[in-house]
Amino acid sequence: MTDFSQIMKQAQQMQQKLLAEQEKLAQTEITGSAGGGLVEVVMSGKNEVKKVKIDPSLIDPQDVAVLEDLLVAAFNDAQQKVVSEMNQGLNGILPPGMKLPF
Repeated sequence: MTDFSQIMKQAQQMQQKLLAEQEKLAQTEITGSAGGGLVEVVMSGKNEVKKVKIDPSLIDPQDVAVLEDLLVAAFNDAQQKVVSEMNQGLNGILPPGMKLPF
């Protein structure tokens, strides 16, 4: 019995560490770039696009802000649809009410 309780204690500690790491990652912002920095995308650790930056030399400067906002919205819409599809696919596999932490 002691072995089982020790295993359960270790599993709970591992789960707490995993949750803490997920929270830390969720607060992290990562920047990716292309074209030598002409285009940058900032994402959260939860794969949510936070910001898109496009160098005005690529397009008409008056259109840059609108295009950046539209790209952020489009990326996040696609990401939400991926999660929705994944949840539908897992619907018959996971117990009722259980969702993955994405």
